[in-house]
Amino acid sequence: MELELATERLLLRPVVLSDVDLSIEMLTDPAVVKHVLKLMTPEEITECMPTWTSRGGCGCIGIWVASDRETGEKIGTGSLLPMPIEAEEINWARVVEDAMPEGDVEVGYILKRSAWGKGYATEICRRLVQFAFEQTSFDEIVATFDDEHRKSRHVLEKCGFTDHGRRFCYGEDSVNFRITRLEWIAGR
Repeated sequence: MELELATERLLLRPVVLSDVDLSIEMLTDPAVVKHVLKLMTPEEITECMPTWTSRGGCGCIGIWVASDRETGEKIGTGSLLPMPIEAEEINWARVVEDAMPEGDVEVGYILKRSAWGKGYATEICRRLVQFAFEQTSFDEIVATFDDEHRKSRHVLEKCGFTDHGRRFCYGEDSVNFRITRLEWIAGR
């Protein structure tokens, strides 16, 4: 299975330990993590990197680094990961090399501040959804976001996701967006 994914402007490849520079740039920036994660220290990020490089489902589950195809600059990450329900964070024990996780798989994206407002989040999301429906057996991909983050809502709607009301995930009542394989095929 090919895990390097291309879009018109981006190359997505599985995250590796040397991508700690991008992770530190993003996850120590309060504006970047405001709607997605807690602020982290460089030491915490370095400690987490071996876990974040884990891949499941023969590579289909994990995090990809998005880079500009012309310059090679790393601009952010995209992910397909098991959505946590009771826990506030992803249970990385569910990311098993040769197995698809049970339960919902969520698409996500984080961009460094200099990459905001350029359509990259939409490009990353579309490509990961395409990958999920062309290369895996998933019948549905889910997404959630902070209620106040209208830009994420817009990205998901442009990618064909629909609002399914509310759901419990990440240990709280959250937005529930979904796209099925059939909806994705119909929207192509």
